[in-house]
Amino acid sequence: MDRAVETVEKALEKYGAPIYVRKQIVHNRYVVESLAERGVIFVDEASEAPEGAHLVFSAHGIAPTVRAEAKNRNQITLDATCPLVTKVHKEAQRFHRDGYHILLVGHEGHEEVEGTAGEAPEVTHLVDGLDGVAALPDWLQDEKLIWLSQTTLSVDETMVIVNALRERFPHLENPPSDDICYATQNRQGSVKAIAPKCDLMIVVGSKNSSNSVRLVEVALEAGSKDAHLVDFAKEIQEEWLDGVTTVGVTCGASVPELLVREVLEFLDERGYSDVEQVTTSTETITFALPRDLRPARVK
Repeated sequence: MDRAVETVEKALEKYGAPIYVRKQIVHNRYVVESLAERGVIFVDEASEAPEGAHLVFSAHGIAPTVRAEAKNRNQITLDATCPLVTKVHKEAQRFHRDGYHILLVGHEGHEEVEGTAGEAPEVTHLVDGLDGVAALPDWLQDEKLIWLSQTTLSVDETMVIVNALRERFPHLENPPSDDICYATQNRQGSVKAIAPKCDLMIVVGSKNSSNSVRLVEVALEAGSKDAHLVDFAKEIQEEWLDGVTTVGVTCGASVPELLVREVLEFLDERGYSDVEQVTTSTETITFALPRDLRPARVK
């Protein structure tokens, strides 16, 4: 997610405003509003950006039809798709070539799901929850089947769905590697570690951020007595703190650190001054920017 935001920032520096972005670059209200103030124009489709414009594809990935549309409009494109999402796209392409039908575990209407499904629409079947398992046609019993998933799902929820899929289709094959984003998994692991000790869990993130919404669900399932999602500290309601001794704070994958600090300051002002940082994993993976935005090599 940091890579996607940096892509837009570097594009502004190199090309100047306006820079067009298809969809929200990441699902975070503060980030989107901040970039809009600097001259970024967010559009729903490439057709809404002028011909020849600089157009950034968001972190969530796009279907090949979107790329073709931008090319037809002579737009100068920069692809900020998360490399982990790109990995799932390549898996979809490969399994399509190998004659599989793809059972894609994810949420209907999510941009990432639409992009992945667009790689092989004729053989991709969306599985949105356990109801989605039941809705799959029986004739898939006779097809080669592989499952893939949206990268921002709850790990536990995904495996419940996969196990249900396997009950219906015992010959279902697993992907070669885990699709769920390491940052998503790490945050869910941290929440599971601290939730049993918390009277309240505050998750900093936006309502349209799948991984942030999942953190609220994971906190409640793991034992937190209450949990809420907020974009900003000012959204915390005083009554949430009634009778609360221990508050846990976490954030979605695309949330700037300053928003978390503001929540900690809000809590400090209300007597929650003893802060313990819990680390269950360390993230060291970094991804390169799109080629056009990388610093020139010194020869």
